[in-house]
This record gives sequence, C-alpha cells and structure tokens, in this order.
Amino acid sequence: MTEEQNLREKGQRRIEWAKSRMPVLSSIAQRWRSETPLQGIRIAACLHVTTETANLVLTLKDGGAEVVLTASNPLSTQDDVVAALNQVYGVKTYARRGVDSQTYYGHIRHALEMQPQITMDDGADLVNLLHSERRDLIPGVLAGTEETTTGVIRLKAMEKDGVLAYPIIAVNDALTKHMFDNRYGTGQSTIDGILRATNQLIAGSVFVVAGYGWCGRGVAQRARGMGANVIVVETDPLRALEAVMDGYRVTAMPEAAREGDIFVTVTGNINVIDRQHLLLMKDGAILANAGHFNVEINIKALAEMASSRQTVRENVEEFRLGDGQRLYVIGEGRLVNLAAAEGHPAHVMDMSFANQALTCEWLIRGKPSLEKKVYPVPAEIDALVARLKLESMGIKLQELTPEQKDYLASYSLGTE
Repeated sequence: MTEEQNLREKGQRRIEWAKSRMPVLSSIAQRWRSETPLQGIRIAACLHVTTETANLVLTLKDGGAEVVLTASNPLSTQDDVVAALNQVYGVKTYARRGVDSQTYYGHIRHALEMQPQITMDDGADLVNLLHSERRDLIPGVLAGTEETTTGVIRLKAMEKDGVLAYPIIAVNDALTKHMFDNRYGTGQSTIDGILRATNQLIAGSVFVVAGYGWCGRGVAQRARGMGANVIVVETDPLRALEAVMDGYRVTAMPEAAREGDIFVTVTGNINVIDRQHLLLMKDGAILANAGHFNVEINIKALAEMASSRQTVRENVEEFRLGDGQRLYVIGEGRLVNLAAAEGHPAHVMDMSFANQALTCEWLIRGKPSLEKKVYPVPAEIDALVARLKLESMGIKLQELTPEQKDYLASYSLGTE
C-alpha cells in the first residue's frame, strides 16, 4: 500500500470515528438525505480541516449542497482528512498542514472560484478576501455563517463601518456553541495541546490565563482541575470580578509575567503578551495561544530579542535571550489545541456543527429577509440542538403541566 493510500484510509477511519460521536449531526444528515433542503446550493467553507469538520461538510453534501472546503489556519489542517475528503468522499478540499501565508490565501482564492451562495468561516478570512478581492462575487452570495469569537468581532466591525456586503449568522454566539464548545472544548483541547507538546506537569505550576471569556473560563477550569495555581489576566471589570468570585487570583500581565510557568492567551486581541512582558518572565516559561489568530503573543518581538532560536521538541521552539533566559513557544503561537493536538472533541463539536447545518437550512428554506448585518442564531435552532443532544444522551426533560404553563403566563396569582 502506498503512502498516499495509507493517508487516505487513515483519514477515512478517523472521520468515521468522529461520526460515531456526533449523533446530532448524524440525525440531521439522515433526515437531509431524503429531503435535500440544500439542493443546488454552493457553499464555500473556510474552517479547520479536522475529522469533525469533515462530518459537517459531508452532512451539507447529504443535504444536496455543493461544498468546497479550505483551511482556516495553516497548522490546524489534518492531512489525512484532506486526502480522504478529496479521494474518498469527493469533496474538493484546498488545504495542507504547515503552508506559508501565500499558499494559505491562495487556497482561499481557489475556494472562492466556485462562486459561493453561502460562506462558512472560522475567523472571517474568507469573508475578508471576498470583500477585498472578489467583490464581483458578492451579488451571488445569499448569506454566511461565522464560527469563532474572533471572526464575529471582525464582522461586527465591518457592519459598524458599513462595509459588510451580506448578512452573516454568528454561529459562535449560539448558547449551544459558546457555552459548551468554547468552554469545554477549548478548555480540554488547550490542555491537551500543551501536554502533547511539552509533557509538562501541570500540578503545582503557576498557570496564567489571559482572557476570561467562555474559552478562558474553560482553560482556567481545566488547569485548576489538574492542580495548577491559576492567575487570570483580564481587562473587562465584570469578567475580572467573575474570575475573582470563581476563586482565581486576578492581576495585570506585568505582575503575572514574573510568576507564570505556563501562559495561555485566549482574548482575540493583539500583543496580549508583549515585549515588556517577555523580559519579565522566568527562565523556562512556556507560552501558548488559544485565540484564533497568531497575534496574541508578540512572536516578532521575541524573535528580535532572541540571541538564538531552535526547535527542541515537535511543535516547541526555544527562544534564548541575551542573558540566557529561555522561553518556549508552542505551535508558532498559533491555536495550540489544533497546532499541537487534534482540536475539540467530536462530542462537543456535534452541537456547534449542528448549529451550522440547521442555520444553513433556515437560510435556504425560510428565506428570511435580512439586512447586511451580523445576526444571532435563531433561538428555536439553539433549543432544538440542545434537545437533540439531550435525546442522544438518553436524558429526559421534565415537561411543564398545563397548570404550570398557565401560572407562568398569569400575573394575577401571588402570595396566598
């Protein structure tokens, strides 16, 4: 068997494994095979090319859509999945792990050649390229979806400036996405990436989490669960207060930089760990990023400061500063859970991708009248995903009695 055949078959086995752990998406695919609600719709998807994403794409195909997939991060691509999608499942996929920036954007340009009617994004790179380079395609685009916090931030900025050219549904903001995928998925997979890359003992370490949104909550929770002393760095007073009430120590980055053994940025902002912070860190500190783009750790400044740099383990680069201080960066400062591990577990991506699929169906079947804005996922889709997930887990909900429904709808009853 050739290496290419091995890669293809490995990808197929892993895609099937993930499918067996995505019951909600599988139930949608089963229904769609007979109903084909997306028949004839062209979808360009710029997502992390993983086994879970493969099952989303195959579900869309079951619904009748023509789908082209490209990567949303150069280090998140799983090459065996690419091989299986291209050669086994017949889904055109433009991606390869570790490509340079020019090739990465070239792949997105290839995906846009299909003239999509629906766009799916993980970080809004495809949407941004469509708006900047291929405005000729915009009249044919009905709507899009966005999977990440970072992407939603970009798209809302575009909306605010009046440049967003078609409506986008913020799948990231669905409760069944950010409350579960961001918190439990990012929490587990970030720790997984750090452990795979470094084999570092978490227990007893000082673990700094920059950002206490849903992703930051998950990372902090998992680190503490493994015995770390967690410090949270936050700019928002409400989130900082929540972190304090959750039992974490909260401080600013200059102070945290002096104490941390392991740092994880998860803010969606730039230079969260900057030059001045790097200079304060302990010898041997480990730096990882769990935010979508590789801008949260100032790698350029670190490279300028370093007297030498070398790869010391797979996905771990050592930067040695002039005074002998060594700092270790995982996965080039890109998404650590995908650069050094496999990303979120299929069980939690099941809900996120069910939202993607059902939102597409809502856009095509419902033909809602939408302005050129960023919209939330309809509440009924969110609730349906939660119900389907509970059913797949064998969990039953308590139903309200008619009397209880009447009571909640009434204002006349009070203290007796």
